[in-house]
Amino acid sequence: MPGLVHVIDDDVCFLTAMERRLKYAGYEVATYVSSRHFLDRLPSESVPSCVLLDVQMPGLDGPALQSRLSEAGSTLPIIFLTGHPDIPTTVRTIKAGANDFLTKPVSSDELLRAIERAIAHHEVTFGRKRKLDMVRDRIATLTPREREVFELVIRGDTNKQAARALGCTARTVKAHRHRVMEKTQAQSLVELVSLAERVGVFESTAPRSLMAGPVNKAVTENLRNLHIARCPAGAGKFEKVAPAREQKDEFELLAAGQSSQGTSILARHIITVRR
Repeated sequence: MPGLVHVIDDDVCFLTAMERRLKYAGYEVATYVSSRHFLDRLPSESVPSCVLLDVQMPGLDGPALQSRLSEAGSTLPIIFLTGHPDIPTTVRTIKAGANDFLTKPVSSDELLRAIERAIAHHEVTFGRKRKLDMVRDRIATLTPREREVFELVIRGDTNKQAARALGCTARTVKAHRHRVMEKTQAQSLVELVSLAERVGVFESTAPRSLMAGPVNKAVTENLRNLHIARCPAGAGKFEKVAPAREQKDEFELLAAGQSSQGTSILARHIITVRR
């Protein structure tokens, strides 16, 4: 598997031998004599990569560098490689997210397997991070008023409720809501709520849709009927059928927690979709 390996160790002879070893295996290699050397030349994460990191080094040691990278939001997987292993350090670094912890001397097979796993993991995590960054960028294009409408809608407010909260008309809210959907590229209210959840918008708002409360019987019955219509086997998987427009709208509103009495339906719907 092609990829780039960043090797960080204060032993120059080890760096030279490891560089030769990994290049022979087909990897690109970058070497660093210290953690500071690595931080001063912090690499791009757009290339499938991993970090092969010594534990004990002068100055900023391996676990300290791991903490720095984690705080910076780095997705680079770390493989620790040390000649002086101890259980507390191993446990601490693995709990902090290290992909592996190897002991010198390490066999080529064991090392290359660890690197292959780490680079495969980086491809997945970086791809996920890139998608989330794209969603955040789209949300950042919202105007202040569109952002207000966005936060009210995802927490379960209807157009009329949002209009009362913002001191404007429901028609104005509807227009802002339409622009929110366009800018975020969400195809439905359900998807808009999902995007907001993935990028942590709910952490900074108080989503009424997740609060406990009594559920309107008529709304509950509509939801039950809709589930029966779309999931006759009761297996939690939706069939590809086209319900009536009224049902589709009601389903999406329920998914966003827009019932008149209770709002725990949002969580119930999301769980149903994810099964």
